Amino acid sequence: MPDTARDRILMRLYQAEGRASPEPAAADPPAVAWNRSERIERLIGLMRAMRTQVEVTTREAWVERLKILLSGRGLKTLLYAPTTPTGRELAAAWPADESRLPTLRTWEGPIEAFKEELFQIDAAVTTTTGAIAETGAIVLWPDQAEPRLMSLVPPVHIAVLEADKIHATFCDLIRAENWPDRMPTNALLISGPSKTADIEMTLAFGVHGPRELIVLIIDAPKGV
Repeated sequence: MPDTARDRILMRLYQAEGRASPEPAAADPPAVAWNRSERIERLIGLMRAMRTQVEVTTREAWVERLKILLSGRGLKTLLYAPTTPTGRELAAAWPADESRLPTLRTWEGPIEAFKEELFQIDAAVTTTTGAIAETGAIVLWPDQAEPRLMSLVPPVHIAVLEADKIHATFCDLIRAENWPDRMPTNALLISGPSKTADIEMTLAFGVHGPRELIVLIIDAPKGV
């Protein structure tokens, strides 16, 4: 009987069949003790380093702030999800006859019927489920009302983030959002606009997704 290395490996596999492999204990994640202000500042710093435009505003003023950011930029259409709280706030405060602002368009799935128009959209507004200060990333949880393509296809992506949902680490976010009991089917971590590099390591933005990312952090005024 040949005694090759292959035979010895296969024999050990056959002998081990049905026996459970020992599972090493998982190490506890390192504790991070940033306070609320520190989490916000760290997220802003890391995201701006990745060419993300980050603005801190309030619940009452975020739509007005968005109008200022988009005014006169030549964007013709702004896509939003009409059934989300963010979408309803946007629609209620967006003027219908302002020539310097893009015209609102509602997401109208399914994608098969909306695909042609989707690729003509200039910008889109989405919600977020939270953010991670440690790595400088926002977290999206797309669903049927606000699908992944809204943050992938338009050249400009605007994400609305609650300051209270900025967590220190990914583990903190998982615990706070109770992911073990309701794991999302498609969670996205976004740290900046789409970018890639060629063989000479020259960065190019917007090749495989939005060339611009704007994050509006909704923070309550002091004393509220």
